[in-house]
Amino acid sequence: MPVRKRFGQHFLHDPGVIRRIIETVAPRPGERIVEIGSGRGALTWGLLDRSKQLDVIEIDRDLAADMLNDPRASKGLNIHVENVLDTDFSALRGNGAALRIVGNLPYNISTPLMFHLLAQRGAITDMHFMLQKEVVERMAASPGGKDYGRLTVMLAAYTQVKHLFDVGPGAFKPPPKVWSAIVRLTPSAKPRFDIGRDGVLRTLVTAAFCHRRKTLRNGLKGLLLPQQIESCGIDPTLRPEALEPRQFGKLAAYYSELSL
Repeated sequence: MPVRKRFGQHFLHDPGVIRRIIETVAPRPGERIVEIGSGRGALTWGLLDRSKQLDVIEIDRDLAADMLNDPRASKGLNIHVENVLDTDFSALRGNGAALRIVGNLPYNISTPLMFHLLAQRGAITDMHFMLQKEVVERMAASPGGKDYGRLTVMLAAYTQVKHLFDVGPGAFKPPPKVWSAIVRLTPSAKPRFDIGRDGVLRTLVTAAFCHRRKTLRNGLKGLLLPQQIESCGIDPTLRPEALEPRQFGKLAAYYSELSL
């Protein structure tokens, strides 16, 4: 079957990497495992064998049909042919156990999918993803570096992020031009620190990192005055990458009080 380039498909085939991912996820019978993008089933059958039931979200109808025609599918495989950005994970969970999400994600949907999942984190226990290494480095970055930014702060407010291990291009067919990495995200039902009203943190962080070389004084102009930033114990002459996620939370909480 040819690669459908519009879906950004690179199929995992290295048995050692496949085994390591499944052992890292460690699914158990009775758990609700959801795989995003089964591809040609590299992870699917190992996940199903351990969990005894598996939901797969696959946008490619041809690949989904191939999976359903495999005799192993009768042992508990449920396929949802849809765009994962439209998936209602809360409805998928229903009244059952919280979901464990697994997937090899294409670059073009990785960031919007993170925010889509964060909005439904109450239905999710944990997530294990294969992503481009540079994306994982941004997700797990510490303040002060070039990788630290909007995605880092927004994830830190709602999840614990753990960069687990890297995967080379040779593990895929066709091999991508970049390295990949496995990351674990463990979401919290409530924000991990005070972030004020819903949506405010995202507004401030987006403004601050829109021009990351600007100081907070300039980047947050029109939202917070320099003296208001100082009242949160933060130097307004700092650049945004110098702030810990919790400090952005302080700014968001302060702004929330102002705009009541």
